Amino acid sequence: MLLVGVAVVLGMLCAFLLLPRNQKSNKIKESRPSSNSKKEWKIYSRGEVSLHKKRDDCWIIIKNKVYDVTSYVEEHPGGDAILTHAGEDSTEGFYGPQHATRVFHMIEDFYIGDLKE
Repeated sequence: MLLVGVAVVLGMLCAFLLLPRNQKSNKIKESRPSSNSKKEWKIYSRGEVSLHKKRDDCWIIIKNKVYDVTSYVEEHPGGDAILTHAGEDSTEGFYGPQHATRVFHMIEDFYIGDLKE
């Protein structure tokens, strides 16, 4: 009987350790928004994006996609560097050597739409 109890406890422990856990950060999630999300994405012109170039209202363009990174400006490890191309195309800076590969997943949480070509 003791052997069965130990086996059950070990099984539960293994399940606890092996099952994926939700690892959300308070500020940034590291997964792309769900495709079945009810939020509708928009198409923005460069002119519309250019209106959002301040610390408290910061949009950027990366590979013809528009991101509202306002909530991340104060958390940006590179300080005000994120504001260098606020309201403009930030593709070159975003893919610079200073960024770890995890930012390529993180940025998707800030996606608000596509750039009108």
